[in-house]
Amino acid sequence: MNLRLLPSVALSVVVAFGLFMLMAKLIDQEIEMDDKKRMAIPDIMMTEPEINDIVEEEKPEKPEEPDQPPPDLPEPEFQDPDLDAGLNTSGAGTGIELGFDAGGLNVSDGEYLPIVKVAPQYPRRAQSRGIEGYAIAQYTVTEAGTTEDCVVIEAATTSGNPTTIFNSAACRAAAKFKYRPRVVDGVAIKVPNVRNRFTFEFGDD
Repeated sequence: MNLRLLPSVALSVVVAFGLFMLMAKLIDQEIEMDDKKRMAIPDIMMTEPEINDIVEEEKPEKPEEPDQPPPDLPEPEFQDPDLDAGLNTSGAGTGIELGFDAGGLNVSDGEYLPIVKVAPQYPRRAQSRGIEGYAIAQYTVTEAGTTEDCVVIEAATTSGNPTTIFNSAACRAAAKFKYRPRVVDGVAIKVPNVRNRFTFEFGDD
């Protein structure tokens, strides 16, 4: 072998080895770059915001107030301006008629005389139902001129149907009556079975 060729062969081997190493390094860089390019990008899921529908509740309407029952009519007191028998007196503004029979009055004989008569209260139940009618109360006039033992002996509506709806009002009014008592021989005595008719009617507005 020619010794002059050894340096050339050695140089060729070195150059070949260097080229091989360079190519290997370049291939590694390309693979690394390709791996970087192929890096998977994670999927980012965007959650949709939850939208709550706001529904405004309708407020219930305020219930209508129930009709209040009409108030009781007042009880006016008044003096009897006329002492004649068969006096018929109406309560002021109430449409309530008071009638009574004094029973053959004779002042000289000392007969009982009405001094104060009171109009009855219109029963609330009858007033709210629009019921009209009358009641005849029977009671005793005492020695002191008051009344006692009141009972209703007859009562009916304007349509003629018997009723007890006016009984309590009639007797309560009769209990407030005041009389000059009957006097016989200077002594006041009771007078039983005195009657009074109470008429319950609505006044004209």
